[in-house]
Amino acid sequence: MQQPQILTIPPKQLIGIRTTTTLSANNAASLWSSFMPRRKEITNKVEPALYSVQVYSESISMENFTPATPFEKWAAVEVTEIEHVPEGMEQYTLKGGMYAVFIHKGQASNFHKTAQHIFGTWLPASGYQLDNRPHFEVMGEKYLGHTHPDSEEEVWVPVKYKV
Repeated sequence: MQQPQILTIPPKQLIGIRTTTTLSANNAASLWSSFMPRRKEITNKVEPALYSVQVYSESISMENFTPATPFEKWAAVEVTEIEHVPEGMEQYTLKGGMYAVFIHKGQASNFHKTAQHIFGTWLPASGYQLDNRPHFEVMGEKYLGHTHPDSEEEVWVPVKYKV
């Protein structure tokens, strides 16, 4: 697996819908099936890319994260400004900062292999540690759907220098 790009980004304004879930419950499919037919209602989109955002409790660490740990999951798009938020959707400001950006290639069912590489191999050997900010994926032009073997999505992991 490739080395990530380390990028620092400003905050991003998103509009979408959210749910509380766990890795074991994994209700991402129902979240996205609710969001996708309505995304056209959102004006001022920066690009057609989709954002899947995971917001974890500030008290959570990788050591005590389990498949039953609840977190907030968003299905959203980036907007230039918050003028109109469609009914039933919400605005979210994605915190800026430094991120390690990986590419996940293949089906979503194999994402655990990418996550294992990031958190089990790359992160411990790097000069970085996790920062307590949201994690997110960007599904852009190369995203061909969660079951397509050639699909690509960007995986953004919040990092800071090890202390």
